[in-house]
Amino acid sequence: MDKKVIPNGILLAEVGTLLEEGRDVSLTPLGRSMLPFIVGGKDTVTLRKLATIQVGDIVLAHLADTRYVLHRVISTDGDIITLMGDGNIIGTERCHKSDILGTVIAINGKKPTKGVIWAKLKPIRRYLLALYRLIRRIIRRIKRFFSYEN
Repeated sequence: MDKKVIPNGILLAEVGTLLEEGRDVSLTPLGRSMLPFIVGGKDTVTLRKLATIQVGDIVLAHLADTRYVLHRVISTDGDIITLMGDGNIIGTERCHKSDILGTVIAINGKKPTKGVIWAKLKPIRRYLLALYRLIRRIIRRIKRFFSYEN
């Protein structure tokens, strides 16, 4: 099967339309901002338009600067939602509830966690992410080594 890459603006606008129609949408996100819980280009997320948005939910949001992000809700204040990627150590985004296109209801077919413990580990997240990336690199090298043996 040929792989097609569609610009985010076109693809995610259509995803928003499908979610508004009440459909669930599955896609493979790109990027590293949700590591270690969502691996870009590898994991599949399923989105659904939910009536309520809670702290800990992973949502697809269309930000005012026209970017789309798939990040976790870290706080709500009335209509204002603050988001942060699990793989980020600083930096947040703010949007309105109406900017939320959908909520992740599954990652690779499994219900996502609320990330409560990960949120509490924010002060040492930098070190945990560095360790995670190092372990992944070592595993890739081991796999490459053994694939050369065959």
